[in-house]
This record gives sequence, structure tokens and C-alpha cells, in this order.
Amino acid sequence: MTDALNGCKVAVLAVDGFEQAELVEPKRALTEAGATVHVISAKPGKIQGFKHVDKGDAVDVDATLDKASPDDYDALVLPGGVVNGDALRLLPQAQAFVKSLNDANKPIAVICHGTWLPVSAGIIKGRTVTSWPSLQDDIRNAGGTWVDQEVVEDGNLISSRKPDDLPAFSKTLIGQLTKRKAA
Repeated sequence: MTDALNGCKVAVLAVDGFEQAELVEPKRALTEAGATVHVISAKPGKIQGFKHVDKGDAVDVDATLDKASPDDYDALVLPGGVVNGDALRLLPQAQAFVKSLNDANKPIAVICHGTWLPVSAGIIKGRTVTSWPSLQDDIRNAGGTWVDQEVVEDGNLISSRKPDDLPAFSKTLIGQLTKRKAA
């Protein structure tokens, strides 16, 4: 454990159906680097994770979208999971949360199907991102450029394709937060 990110607060937006590794692994890496990480969801209590199509572990929710303020966070993580990504993109409060952090130029780290929320929030136009391959048409239709890479950093937007990319994804997010904290 380091203290590189002491004082940094990171939000993770997710609902039932999130891809377990894509929430748990970045949260662990950020916490080990000293950040405080809050899971924010549409409802209080617990949300259900999945390991692809099999039920995984439930995760405690720290705050709900109606109570959490984007101003309180230094960065945002959007895990994937088809069900999670599809449900979140339809929530106006989730879209507003993403837009607010983007407008403040704070890091937004998105992986796999989590990219649907930034597409629906309207922050993809003119940007280069990666995602699960089936989202490439959505990204292009939103005015973005899709590439097949382990991790892509375009300004404050960090994106990865799948659970195999998690080490590079977490390292890139921690690196961006560490640079911002030092500035």
C-alpha cells in the first residue's frame, strides 16, 4: 500500500449486473494507492456482480446517485457488464454525473460495456476510445474513433476493452491521478 493518492476520492458508478472484476480490481488498486473509493448506484444496499454470465459477489453501495455529488470526487470509474452498461446509460442522473466530471476535466476511466454511459452522456464526439468490440458502432455513431488497444488515454478519458486489460487500465488511471495530484 502506498500513499500516492491519499486525499483522492474516486466514484465507481454501477448497478446490478456489473462485471465483477471490472469493479473490484480497480477499486482494490486505487485503495492500495491510498485513494478513497465509493460505489455509487441507483439504489442503496448491495448490487449484484457477475463473472461474465455467472452470478458473482454482491458489493456494498456507499451512496446513491440522488445523494452523491460529482463535485466531491476527483475521478470516476465505469465498470462494464452488459446489463450494468445498458441500465446505467438510461439513467439521467448517471449521465449528468459523467457530464459533470467531464466538464471539470476530471479523469473518467471506463472499461468494456461501461462505455455506453459516456456515449449516452454525449462526451465521445471527437475522442479516441476503446471498448468491448461490439460497442464500436455506437462509438463511431457518437462521433468517436474506436481502436482495438489494451488502454487508450484521450485527455481525461481512459478506456479499456475487457477484464484482461485491467492491470494497464488501473495503472493508467493511478498514473493520471498521481500526476494531477502533484500538479
